[in-house]
Amino acid sequence: MILNALFIGRFQPFHFGHLEVIKEFLPAAQSFTLVIGSAQESHTLKNPFTAGERYGMIKKALVDEKISGVDIIPLPDINRFSVWVSHVQSFVPPFDLVISNNPLTRRLFSERGFTVVEPKRYDRTRYSGAEIRRRIIENESWQDLVPSSVARIIESIEGTERIRACASKTPGETNE
Repeated sequence: MILNALFIGRFQPFHFGHLEVIKEFLPAAQSFTLVIGSAQESHTLKNPFTAGERYGMIKKALVDEKISGVDIIPLPDINRFSVWVSHVQSFVPPFDLVISNNPLTRRLFSERGFTVVEPKRYDRTRYSGAEIRRRIIENESWQDLVPSSVARIIESIEGTERIRACASKTPGETNE
């Protein structure tokens, strides 16, 4: 039994792959904390949504799926890898398992003695934030890759327009 699980990601946007990870690990966990990484970032091509928008997307998707028991915590980056694990620990409840697809995140927590797992990648060619943002930019279908509540939130905040605007910045402008 996993006592306390920590799932770290940027969730830009939250999609069905993320939802499957929660469904995979939550039943075995005594507690489950989802960390919204890079919480200070928004309005860029890589991180188009604010922490509050991402929080709302995740919360609504979990409610619609009738999933409870997930704590959601936005966490800003500090860009100092030597103290990043301690930074995370200062923001979240105690945990003994880290779930992440990010190689650096896995390495940093592993070096500090935590059990770290890379979750199954649920059709990663489709279910990735980068793919969803690419489809939005290219005006391709993307709504079937995210829970319907997430698609509605993205539309309501004019998220597709925001992503396209970030992608069309003139040379020299920062979009990441």
